[in-house]
Amino acid sequence: MNLPGSGRPARRCGAAEGRIMLSTSLFDYTLPEELIAQYPAARRDGSRMMVLDRRSGAFEILPFPAIRDYLEAGDALIYNDTRVLRGRMFARRDGDPAGAKFELLLVEALDPERRRWNVLLRPGRRARCGTRAVLLDHSGELNVDGDGFTVEGRNEDGSFRVEFSSADSDRLQMRYGHIPLPPYISRGDETADSDRYQTVYAEKAGAVAAPTAGLHFTPEILAGIAAKGVREAAVTLHVGPGTFKPVSVENAEEHRMHSEEYFLTPATAELVNATHRARKRVLAVGTTTVRVLESCAAEDGTVSPGHGKTEIFLYPPRKIRAVDMLLTNFHLPKSTLLMLVSCFCDREKVLAAYAAAIEAKMRFYSYGDCMLLV
Repeated sequence: MNLPGSGRPARRCGAAEGRIMLSTSLFDYTLPEELIAQYPAARRDGSRMMVLDRRSGAFEILPFPAIRDYLEAGDALIYNDTRVLRGRMFARRDGDPAGAKFELLLVEALDPERRRWNVLLRPGRRARCGTRAVLLDHSGELNVDGDGFTVEGRNEDGSFRVEFSSADSDRLQMRYGHIPLPPYISRGDETADSDRYQTVYAEKAGAVAAPTAGLHFTPEILAGIAAKGVREAAVTLHVGPGTFKPVSVENAEEHRMHSEEYFLTPATAELVNATHRARKRVLAVGTTTVRVLESCAAEDGTVSPGHGKTEIFLYPPRKIRAVDMLLTNFHLPKSTLLMLVSCFCDREKVLAAYAAAIEAKMRFYSYGDCMLLV
């Protein structure tokens, strides 16, 4: 696959011949279950932020609004403007109230009309080609209009192709869809999640999970950052379900990375390049933003605009080329995201900071606190 606009082949980055195996167990840690945030903070900007000096390993814990103090005029703030689909739906086979119950997760539209989709479907063993199911409304009852879907077939990766009875996928999502909270949040979605599991700058619908580092920003904080002379711009990466896929092999380099669609506009690429030409810094909001920029980066850190799908896998000793600072939430053990963070800062320093965050009872994962690597 070539990266559009770059003429360079996409790569699984980080591998080098002759190097000692990168053991997945090196990225393990133990997290008390009670520190997994089940709800967001009372206020968007109410989380704590651990600031980690990636060279020395020194850190301090501050309120999130202190992020303004780490930026200066001429820096650039780049975020991911994807919007989470109301993509979790429930249905009964054949419209029978006693029929098999399916849970469906929208993954990717297959046609311009957005009638045919790739989806995850459970239980998959009951979803044969031609199976018809009727969607359940938010009360858990079969809808009276007969809205539903038909299974077209199963893909090699275990996902399914389905065709909905209506091409108005936005209506279907609003009427039948639920916010697809991550699997480690042990509750169903609630009304507040429709707002709090989206960033304030979410614009382009297509993600099945939020770019959670951005959940902490408010319009007021963004305005304060802009008032300092910090420029901002967006990339788009539609986060896929593979973001939650654990690394199940001991040799991390054998892990098969998931594919996600991205967009990097000429304007955003030029801002990143101009910032570096001026010897200023680029702050990436979230690992998804890093994945876009690094997918389009040359060896010297210059980025080229493009649109495509990336399977980039960033792990040590790879060094990040296009980004100078990273804002990110705390990630699962043995995850590709924790490995990505360890490209910014030595793994030992990252895990020491995680241990300190646990001791300070910081909140972890999507609705939790965050870390700023400077």
